[in-house]
Amino acid sequence: MDGAPNRIPWPPIVFLAAIVAAWALDWLLPLRLPHPASPLWQVAGLTLILAGLMLDFWTAHTLYRHRTTILPHRAVTQLVTSGPFALSRNPIYIGNTAVVLGLGLAFAIVWPLLAAPVAAFAVQKLAIEREEDHLARRFGRAWYLYAARTPRWLLF
Repeated sequence: MDGAPNRIPWPPIVFLAAIVAAWALDWLLPLRLPHPASPLWQVAGLTLILAGLMLDFWTAHTLYRHRTTILPHRAVTQLVTSGPFALSRNPIYIGNTAVVLGLGLAFAIVWPLLAAPVAAFAVQKLAIEREEDHLARRFGRAWYLYAARTPRWLLF
């Protein structure tokens, strides 16, 4: 069995850093969405946060049912292709990105909206690509077939 794909659990660190950096930037240079007091931003943001958290919990439950790890720095024991993994190879990272975007909308702050794609790109480089190499070594043909039919994110 192959070792862990990462030594450090990058994704939670990266997404937390994105949130902290966005709030620090907002403190230094506040950038607001148009009509920041509009309840539309709050409803949209809270909906996105809730959807992201629900996706995270659904994914965690799916991994638990398959008795494999949710931790991004641990070796997996199963190739999970059902549930949220039928829609995306990285549903937790989509959920985390949605939470960061939702925070920006809920508080009508631009910085989290800019930080979310940067964090997603960093997670792809620091974790996803390594995780995919790990899965390819561990599961071979089954991984390649799954990767060919399931997008890394949602649309690509």
